Amino acid sequence: MAGRYEIRYAGSGGQGVILAAVITGRAAAIYEDGLYVVQSQAYGPEARGGKSKAEVILSTEPIDYPKAMKPNLQVILTQQAAEEYVVDTLPGGRIIYDDFFVTSFPRVDANIYYLPIVRTAREKLGRDIVTNMVAVGAVARVLELEKMAKPESLKKAILASVPEASKKLNAQAFEEGFLLFKNSVHR
Repeated sequence: MAGRYEIRYAGSGGQGVILAAVITGRAAAIYEDGLYVVQSQAYGPEARGGKSKAEVILSTEPIDYPKAMKPNLQVILTQQAAEEYVVDTLPGGRIIYDDFFVTSFPRVDANIYYLPIVRTAREKLGRDIVTNMVAVGAVARVLELEKMAKPESLKKAILASVPEASKKLNAQAFEEGFLLFKNSVHR
């Protein structure tokens, strides 16, 4: 990897997009050698349901601007996020859409993946609260393919960031997300 790689998680308050970005950034900063990392976030005044986005910039060189300009990878968890953010995607980049809340897809030059992120958290794991960790698992697979970070780094960062009582559930959510992307078909 050379240069700058931008990741954006976008959804609504309560989906954990900020924690997902913090964990992604922590994984790269602590467990990967030679990377500079910056994480930023923006959210509405609503505690739950308002729009929320969080970004992580990874770079082999010092980072001169801490916000995503043309994300290489976007994880889009709501329709509002799709409408607002996907047009920013780097041409040829990747977009992971949640297939439950996102039903209309703006046309962009990107590799598109429709994954059951919310449904996996809700139906397979029984807890909406791990939607973000399912998303981090999918991102881990992309970062592995891009040779940016090892999946183990992200899993370590998750386990270092969540309470002891929820480590098993969060680790399982991560694994499910990793497999979702690994088994996905690019469209």
